[in-house]
Amino acid sequence: MAVVRIDSGRSRLPRWSAVLAGAPARVGAVPPTVQVLIAIVSVQVGAAVAKQLFTAAGAAGAVTLRLGLAAVVFVLLWRPSLKLNRHALPVILGYGAVLGTMNLCFYLAIERIPLGIAVTVEFLGPLAVALVGSRRWLDGLWALLAAAGVVLLSQTGGDADLVGLLFALAAGACWAFYILLGAALGSRTTDGSGLALASVVAAALVVPFGVADAGTTLLEPSVLVAGLGVALMSSVVPYSLELKALRSLPPRVFGVLMSLEPAVAALAGLVVLGEALRPTQWVAICCVVAASAGATRYGRPKPE
Repeated sequence: MAVVRIDSGRSRLPRWSAVLAGAPARVGAVPPTVQVLIAIVSVQVGAAVAKQLFTAAGAAGAVTLRLGLAAVVFVLLWRPSLKLNRHALPVILGYGAVLGTMNLCFYLAIERIPLGIAVTVEFLGPLAVALVGSRRWLDGLWALLAAAGVVLLSQTGGDADLVGLLFALAAGACWAFYILLGAALGSRTTDGSGLALASVVAAALVVPFGVADAGTTLLEPSVLVAGLGVALMSSVVPYSLELKALRSLPPRVFGVLMSLEPAVAALAGLVVLGEALRPTQWVAICCVVAASAGATRYGRPKPE
């Protein structure tokens, strides 16, 4: 069911573009669990590096660089055609809008609160997707555990800025829709073509905010180079690795591994940004990680 087609009659790619296009195939020798772990570390270190860009480009400027440059790389990788099936276009537009809004809210969150706290609160979105509609007592236990983590985070004093927490919650809500729309995107587009087009939509959505925040600073060579690094670490590398890993890794195993993201984010914040968290905050993060891993590992399987 190919609804986003790649024109095989296009002119030959330049040598460096051909190298980019073949990059995803080179990770096949790496075990899928390792691919997911590398993706998790890459995206969280990328977020920490992006936060260092805020002094030059602001939060909106940093997310503009990330999504804009990532979109360029994805288009070079997948060379999507604009000949779209009418059922694919609304999904691509919706997915791109959610992707852009999610990243903008997340960057506005980490501008105000530590990276580990922001990712922990944001993770409530996918956790809600895993638990919604369940009536099992065990799933209720995971929900209570996650709620306990959030309560602990809200009681930790001045570094839990309310506006930052609200932005993180908004990012989490977008993440929930991102998961739901991702399934539709995968069924209505081929390979990474849909992702490439959705990335262009996401970039177009955030560009006005980035220009208003940073102006011509976005075009400075040093800022562009740093932005490219963020785009590669936060978008291109993790998305490519996750796409590859999901082809051979059971969804539940993938979900349990992804549950490590809040803890990895806290470590990235500590190592890269010097964001030391309090013991209660680490306990809160562990509560959410355990709730997510438990809900994924022991959740009721979906009917085939």
